[in-house]
Parts: sequence; structure tokens; C-alpha cells
Amino acid sequence: MLLTLLLYAAVVAGATATLAAVKLDGATVIGTSDGTVTQFRGIPFAEPPVGKMRLQLPQPIRRYSGVINATVFGNQCLQQTMPPAVFPNTTVHPPEIVPFVAAMGVPPPVPQSEDCLNLNVIVPAGTKPGDKLPVAVIGSNAVRPGQVVVHRSIEIGHPVIYVSMNYRLSAFGFLGGREMANAGLGNLGMQDQRESLRWIQKHISAFGGDPTKVTIWGESAGSESVAFHMLVNGGNTEGLFRAGWMESGSANPAGNVSKIQPHFDFIASETGCADEIDILECLREVPASVIQAAMDKTSTYVSFQGTPWAPHADGLFIVDNPQRLLLEGKIANIPFVIGSNKDEGTLFSLASLNLTTQNEVAAYLSSNFFPNAPKKNITRLLELYPSNPVLGSPFGTEDAFAFSPQYKRISAFQGDVRFHAPRRLLLQQRSGKQVMRSFLSERNQITGMGATHTTELANVFGGGDMTDFLVRFVHTLDPNGGQEPHWPAYTAESPQLLLFANGQKSLEIIPDTFRKEANEFLIQLSLEQPD
Repeated sequence: MLLTLLLYAAVVAGATATLAAVKLDGATVIGTSDGTVTQFRGIPFAEPPVGKMRLQLPQPIRRYSGVINATVFGNQCLQQTMPPAVFPNTTVHPPEIVPFVAAMGVPPPVPQSEDCLNLNVIVPAGTKPGDKLPVAVIGSNAVRPGQVVVHRSIEIGHPVIYVSMNYRLSAFGFLGGREMANAGLGNLGMQDQRESLRWIQKHISAFGGDPTKVTIWGESAGSESVAFHMLVNGGNTEGLFRAGWMESGSANPAGNVSKIQPHFDFIASETGCADEIDILECLREVPASVIQAAMDKTSTYVSFQGTPWAPHADGLFIVDNPQRLLLEGKIANIPFVIGSNKDEGTLFSLASLNLTTQNEVAAYLSSNFFPNAPKKNITRLLELYPSNPVLGSPFGTEDAFAFSPQYKRISAFQGDVRFHAPRRLLLQQRSGKQVMRSFLSERNQITGMGATHTTELANVFGGGDMTDFLVRFVHTLDPNGGQEPHWPAYTAESPQLLLFANGQKSLEIIPDTFRKEANEFLIQLSLEQPD
């Protein structure tokens, strides 16, 4: 009791917000409230994955006791450092590009640590146990402004609870190779996410949430995670969630974890563990900073080669290539929304500005994306994605922003192969089997990059119309019900998108038929690639 009083006093001395408390087991969790929303931040949902628990499955906290200070964000998980963007000396680009890309490499102003398995719960002020509010759970960047989403949900009469979690990243969360697979330790970052969903089932009622009304939500890698969770356990959700919302990520192909053995070997070598009998045990004993330094030497998600630190089929959690599981129908039969931005690929193509000839592009497509495709298929890809800048991305910009002779064609290709083709495959396979909706966003464009990756976030986290659609979907499983145009379900017979438009009409319904032939060919090539 004395510790509780001292914590209350300390928080009051440094904050203007009112304090709030929730009981978890034998613990008092202290958060803050501004009178509209109440926030509980940095609540641990699993034991710290440090020391002997590094590179191990997450372990639940059996029972809480004492006082938990949930007035500030918890540690963010250690992640790979992004190097600054470097452009060829011959490239002239709009000034908006550099700060936009640079901002992605700046971590949130929250400490990073291995001890990072914590989550945030944001509720409408006054919510109490028994209120049974629906819950939106996001697995992307736990410090995003969830209070905006909750505040907007109150304004439109559909109050929801927002939960965001931290999970292990980079080599700490997605180290692959034989050693990890044989130990049953693949995809630890996704295992962390799953553990947080179990925590929600056990504890969200204490915050006034309804554990039977959980929607999982993600952007980019978080969006892929939503799709992968739908494919885990043969599609059995274990009652952990009832719906999914995906922004810029789908059931993308993910080869076997053994494919990234060279990256495991690199980390082992850099940390001095390569010659040890038990390499994993050695990796658990070296300082985290040594692993951090090693993984910082590997490629990132915006590098020319792409990042190795991503989910892969491990035979246990993700039992097979996600797209094969999708074709076999081993996916959760739940309502979902999935969408992308118009120019997703421009961000990922800045690293390829050194490619200036058709032969160089052909080699790039073959080595980085389709290493087993015959030459005729690579030739066909080049036909479907011509070098004519008028046809490239950012779309609708005529011959502007051709930073290199091949940039706009590569951007068009990358947007389709990473986002639009996997999205369409998921929608096509599930048509007629479950209720689905899809969207395209062309707002918040960056000069020279268009509506690139992440540009929809300002809408969904800014209290815009995407926020309203999301909140209604979380609350009722139907995003409709406001003053906006009706958002139809997506079917193979009528593949329609809700367009978050950049013109006079802010919202439109359009057919999902752009670059149809090219996307169908990409789907074919993807499915033909061996694991």
C-alpha cells in the first residue's frame, strides 16, 4: 500500500493527467487519464526474453503482484539500425524525399531494450469491467497514437479499446536457419504477438474489454502478421480474434527458414559463436550489443537485397509457405479488410537507382525475386513493366520523376509484387467463402514518390475517414454505417475497391482491375517458386 501511495505521489508531481487504476491479479496497474481517454502503457505481457530466455519462446507472466507503473511507454524492442539513404550523385530528386525516408530510420523517443515484451491499453475514460467494449489490437510500432483512434470511436458512438504490443524484431525475433528450426524457435516475433493475444483473452475484461470481440490490425510487416495469424493452426484462431484489418501486407510468400541459414551463420560468426558446440547457447550469453552490431551490418527492408529478418515457414508455427496454405484453404474464416497504397513500390525502389539498363533490371528481377524462373518469364515481366516512365510509378505523373531510366518501371513492379498481387491472391482465393473488403489509398502523396508505403497512416491515426471505417468494423464487423459511400464486399464476380481519393471526390468505388494481366502473371510466378 505504501508503494502505491508513493507512486501516486511521484506521478502527480510530474504530470497534469488524472491517475487511473486497474486490478490485475494481485497487482494495481496505474495509468493516466485526460478525461476522455485513459491510457495504461508498458504493461509486461510475458517474462523478459533476456539471458537464458533470449532466443526462446515467450513465457507468460503467471500472476501479477505489487504496483505496475503504466504511466509511460515501456521499452521498445531492439531493432536493426537503418543507414541513411544514399542517392547516386547524378540523381536529382525533390527535396521532400530525403526527410521522408530519413524519418523511417529514426526510432521513437523511447528506450530500446531486450526487456521489451510489453503492451499498451487505451480505453474511453470511465470504462469499467463488464462494459465489454470491442478491442482493436495492432502489432506495429507500439507508440503510435492510439488515443486518437479511441477518441474518434467515442465521437462516432462506437467506443472501442485500443491495444498495441511490442514484439521481438530483427535477429532477436526472426533469426532463422537449421539451428532455430530444429529447436522449434522460428518466428519468435510472431510467437510474441500470439502470446500478447493470449494475454488479452485473460486480462482485457479487467479494462472493460470483450475478449470475444478482438480485431487484429497491422500495417506493413504488421499487416503480413495479421494474414499469417489467420493461417496458423490450419486457420484455427483459438478464439483469440474474430476479424482482421490489413494495411499494406498480405499472405506474402515466405520460403523455408533454412533459406536464411547464411544470415544465421553470419550472426554466429560476428558474435564469436560460430565454432561453439551449442551456438544458440553461446548467442544467449554474448552481450545484446554484440548481436545488435552484427545485425546492423545486414541489409534492411529498403536495401537493394531486402531484409532477411521476416517470417519464414518453420514447419511448426508457420507450417508451410503461406501462399500454399492459402491455396489449401487453411485460413481462418473471419471477416477481414485489406488494402494498399497506390504507389507502394517507390519507397523500396530508391535503392535500385543504380540500375540503368534493361539487362541490369532483368538480372535484378531474377536474382532478387524469381531466381528459378526461366529467362522467358523474366522477359515477359519486362514487357509487362516497360521502361516507359509514363506507365510507371508514381502513377499518373507522365514522364516526371524518372530519377533513373528504370526507376519508375521498378517501382511499378515492386508495388505489385510485394503488395497488390498478394492482396489479390488472398481475395481471389477467399471469394465466396468469407466477407472481405479492400481499399486503395492515393492520399498524402510525397512529391516524387506518390502515395507510397505508409502514407495511409496519417489518415487512420489522424482521426480521418479511414479511422471511422476501422472503428465501425471493429465494433460491428461492418465498416459501413456512416455518411460515406457504401463500401461493398469484395467478390471475384465484382472485385471492387474503396478508393481514398486525392481529387474532388474524397471517396469512390472503383474496380480492382488495374494492371490485371501483370498481377496475374506475378501471382503465377510466385506460386511456381520452390520453397
